[in-house]
Amino acid sequence: MGAPMNQAEPTLSPILTGLRCRCPRCGKGALFDGLLAVRARCAVCELDLGGHDAGDGPAVLAIMIVGFIIVGLALVVEVKYEPPYWLHALLWLPLTLGLGILLLRPLKAWLVAEAYHRRRSEFTG
Repeated sequence: MGAPMNQAEPTLSPILTGLRCRCPRCGKGALFDGLLAVRARCAVCELDLGGHDAGDGPAVLAIMIVGFIIVGLALVVEVKYEPPYWLHALLWLPLTLGLGILLLRPLKAWLVAEAYHRRRSEFTG
């Protein structure tokens, strides 16, 4: 069972706990069990993490951020150097995949932390 919610519970920044991929309540326990699977419970404070889902939000944000970066860089490279298409594919496909995977974890953790803090504020007043 989770620790009882009280007024003395510290308020952690959802952004900082998200970037660190930590539990939104205590900020110490790991949020993920694997690459993107959210743990059932926090190992430190026993918070039930099962109901805190980020949905498709992290994927949408990652697509927008990575798309903005890659398209901008590809346009600059195309205008300045005019490389062949195979070189564009060699450059941008791995970079797109790498950035997408790199961004998904902190974005998902941030949105899970936001969901936790919004639910907590609904119940505490």
